[in-house]
Amino acid sequence: MSDQNFGRVITAMVTPLDEQGQVNYEAAGELAVHLVNQGSDGLVVCGTTGESPTLSLEEKCQLFQVVKKAVGDKAKIIAGTGTNSTEKSIQATKEAAKIGIDGSLQVVPYYNKPPQEGLYQHFRSIAEACPELPIMLYNVPGRTGQNLLPETVAKLAEIENIVAIKEASGNIEQACRIRSLTPSSFAIYSGEDFITLPLMTVGAIGVVSVASHLVGQQMQEMIQAFEVGKNSLATEIHLKLSPLFKALFCTTNPIPVKAALKMQGWKVGGVRPPLCELSSELQKSLETVLRDLSLI
Repeated sequence: MSDQNFGRVITAMVTPLDEQGQVNYEAAGELAVHLVNQGSDGLVVCGTTGESPTLSLEEKCQLFQVVKKAVGDKAKIIAGTGTNSTEKSIQATKEAAKIGIDGSLQVVPYYNKPPQEGLYQHFRSIAEACPELPIMLYNVPGRTGQNLLPETVAKLAEIENIVAIKEASGNIEQACRIRSLTPSSFAIYSGEDFITLPLMTVGAIGVVSVASHLVGQQMQEMIQAFEVGKNSLATEIHLKLSPLFKALFCTTNPIPVKAALKMQGWKVGGVRPPLCELSSELQKSLETVLRDLSLI
């Protein structure tokens, strides 16, 4: 399967909520279309940025349907169906596959901290239960408490429908090791906006991005500039966007990006507890960064 299967810039999409904290499906469809028009090759729906821990399976499946219908074939839709239960992950992934989405994002099981063999068996079981669906692994030790090691990734990459990884350990050496152990057809995506360009120098092909809610075209320009050897231009774009990358993670994601979208006039609502709204101090700092980049 081609390493271009999911594209270069994949937005980890927020889940819009209404004033009562219920999913605003109409706004989700509108936002999805906007993101695709602004440079996103694909969308992760119901990932961590989409507040997956507080969404029910019914809400997730309806979001998959709404977003897929809204964007059609203009972008890849990747369903966040991973949990810390193998059985529940299989169930959710099968439901998403029925809807006709283009791939599944499978996070490292959180809190129960399985050893590497347990991680291997977990992801293998999901892949074998849904062989028709391309799977992107998601390694984010800061949230899960467990690191998916490069050697385990290499074993998983031998499974036909495990085609990519969202690598968010922040460890460039680990990304190097993954690249050296896996075939070129296995796609590595940066899981953090700030290290997208550094990871591309060691074999990543793109990013699963939060910042692309606001600067999708610029993220595309940076990646494409690097791909054609315009390294100075790529670096220039990276440095220009760096304050935004930092501001969007001034506190727990997706609190800042939802605040930023609301500043732009998007009806994305608040966040579900136990997340909370952005403080007034951080709100002012974020607003300054957005104004400096002419985003509001």
